[in-house]
Amino acid sequence: MSVLLYAITPVSGFLKNYVKYKRVNIAIFARTPMTYMVIDRILSYYRVKNIILWTLILERWFFFCLKISRSYFGDCYRVKQKKYEKKYNLIYPTTSSQSSTVSSQASRLPSLPEGAEGAEEEEG
Repeated sequence: MSVLLYAITPVSGFLKNYVKYKRVNIAIFARTPMTYMVIDRILSYYRVKNIILWTLILERWFFFCLKISRSYFGDCYRVKQKKYEKKYNLIYPTTSSQSSTVSSQASRLPSLPEGAEGAEEEEG
């Protein structure tokens, strides 16, 4: 039963990546079971109850924090902003104060030119 529970997330992610990107990456597929094994061993060492449940939760939290850190330190917002400035000839207003609110910045952003449908909903 634990093998089935441990297989749901990697197989679902594998299928999602194949359907969405039409590619298969074995390294990404294998990282979740390997993370499960490490977390499972650590929890077994400390004799935690409900190891399967905690392993599934901690794996998601681990990758969630990893992706947040990668985006923060990689400065993904500015990288993507520059990408869209170049791709769609957008001009973002420069503000003298970086502490202005998101809503006031969003109201000043230019609209996308024609032919750029769906770009505002792209996931990173």
